[in-house]
Parts: sequence; C-alpha cells; structure tokens
Amino acid sequence: MIDPVEVASKEFEESHLFNKLRKIVVVARIFENTADYRSLVHSVSSFDLDDPEIYVQVKADYDLIRDTIRGRGFSYLSGKMGKLVQPRTKGPGHGSTSRAFYARTGFVAHILGKGYSIPNS
Repeated sequence: MIDPVEVASKEFEESHLFNKLRKIVVVARIFENTADYRSLVHSVSSFDLDDPEIYVQVKADYDLIRDTIRGRGFSYLSGKMGKLVQPRTKGPGHGSTSRAFYARTGFVAHILGKGYSIPNS
C-alpha cells in the first residue's frame, strides 16, 4: 500500500518499498483453475536491488511518485507512472481511492530471472 504521509516524508532508502525489495524470495505458481484449490510451483527466485541500473530506476520511480504526492497530491497518482514500479488502485478500482506499488510485467520478468531491459520511454 502507498501511505501518502510516509512516502512524502521518506527518502527511497528509508521507504517501505525499499525495505521490501532489498531481499525477497518470489514463488511463481501456475493455477489449475479459477477456484484456486491447487497450484503448481513454477519457479522460485531470490531478488535484491544489487543491479545498479535496476536500483536507479526503482528509485527514480519512487521519487516520481513521491514528488507527485508532495507537489500535486495523492489523487494525481496514475498507473501510467513509473518504468518498473507503478502506483495503481488497490482493490476493485472504479472509484477506489487507495493505491499500492505494483511491479510492471517486465520488472516481474526480471525478478523471476527471465531477463529484462529498462524501457527508454
């Protein structure tokens, strides 16, 4: 979740997002059906922010979100923001006012060790 007071007051290196991404284990699962009774483990990967290019871009995405909250307000956050990490509505959308940090698809691929390059635009 994005707590606008926390994000506005904390540098990236002090943030909840940074602490989550410093060292994580990601388990990719394959669901057999929508009932979610059972899933198969596809892969397990560890991730940290040791790649300087990834670190710089995640920090830039956080700073963009932080600057938007500080300069324009929480309501100006958009899922169009960020190259690797984006602020999106949490929950059902369509009127939801809460936001959370989400990894973009390419970033998830990188975390899972599937290769990735940061887009230019």
